[in-house]
Amino acid sequence: MLTITVANNPNLGNKFHKNANHVFVFLEIFAREGGIQSYVKDIFRSYLGLSQYKAEVFLLRDHPDCSNPFESQNLKFHYFQNQSPHLGRLKMAAALLKCLLQNRPQQVFCGHINLVVLIQTLCQPLGIPYTVLTYGKEVWEPLKNQERRALSSASGIWTISRYSRDRACAANGLDPNIIQMVPCTIDTDKFTPGFKQPELVNKYSLTDAKVLMTVARLWSGDIYKGVDVTIRALPQIAEVFPEVKYLIIGRGDDQPRLAQLAIDLGVSDRVVFAGFVPTEQLMEHYRLADAYIMPSQEGFGIVYLEAMACQVPVLSGDDDGSADPLQDGKLGWRVPHRSPDAVAAACIEILQGNDQRCDGQWLREQAIALFGIDAFKQRLQEQLLSRVKGQKTLD
Repeated sequence: MLTITVANNPNLGNKFHKNANHVFVFLEIFAREGGIQSYVKDIFRSYLGLSQYKAEVFLLRDHPDCSNPFESQNLKFHYFQNQSPHLGRLKMAAALLKCLLQNRPQQVFCGHINLVVLIQTLCQPLGIPYTVLTYGKEVWEPLKNQERRALSSASGIWTISRYSRDRACAANGLDPNIIQMVPCTIDTDKFTPGFKQPELVNKYSLTDAKVLMTVARLWSGDIYKGVDVTIRALPQIAEVFPEVKYLIIGRGDDQPRLAQLAIDLGVSDRVVFAGFVPTEQLMEHYRLADAYIMPSQEGFGIVYLEAMACQVPVLSGDDDGSADPLQDGKLGWRVPHRSPDAVAAACIEILQGNDQRCDGQWLREQAIALFGIDAFKQRLQEQLLSRVKGQKTLD
């Protein structure tokens, strides 16, 4: 039925690259902001630097009117946003099948677990290998049987950290040997060190303050970010650093609870809710911080890299994907993520500034060496080449 739909749909046209190497399929990249979206944009940015490759990109929920800086001769985008999600999915499936039949790409990259059954259904009969990109908690719990089979049948799985790999394997019986590490990257041209802007210092009443900072969604379903734990740690920190303040960047339905917690603990004058800050303004806000504090449970934690690139020391939880950006504690403090006492002790150490992990220039150099865009581009190219070699071996 799907083949008939393709053959009789005059709207699809012949709009694909003649010799596309790869096909990428995602839920949405430009309709909303988030960790997955930022990660995919970094993939596109790096892919464009590999001029020998061309790809078709299918976006289920994005609209052609979106602002897309990646549209080029090497990356051609196809949009399928529709008032009827079911119809949009059918149209994308039809267009994708036509592309696969015409081009026979070297590899299809599935950008979300919610698309993996569709990708398997289309690719396997055609003998086209597919790789699944995973990011974090979407694969940390047992999947539906059909999704798990499709994931297990993939020629490769990408993930962003050892923690995400281990949780996905444990939950879904995956072979860790087919999982490749493609960790997040940091735009070191955007996130740079600098002085605290007086306008922002005045705006948030931070004059002469020691500033702790967190960037996180304040959703009641995301309390694992540890904002409440940091608020609980403030009384102990204030005993050593009476000038301490906590700048919280983000918004969500959990803010009233957090504000009340600060009142109950007598630290409401130390807690500043900055609300939502656009990505392009985050750099100036990182520069306000003397320490970036997020005792969380992250799949990776790109915010730690952003802070380190701005020469700000960092604190994370000790049982999550932050082990990778913090290099198992070499580049920052890792503490039990629900322990206010541990957070307080580490914050005091950071603010005292006697540890090498407080050396901002060294932190930035380490972050760039391990997770800069050049390192990311190299990893991407290696994975693309390995997929081609694997396919030739199978052939």
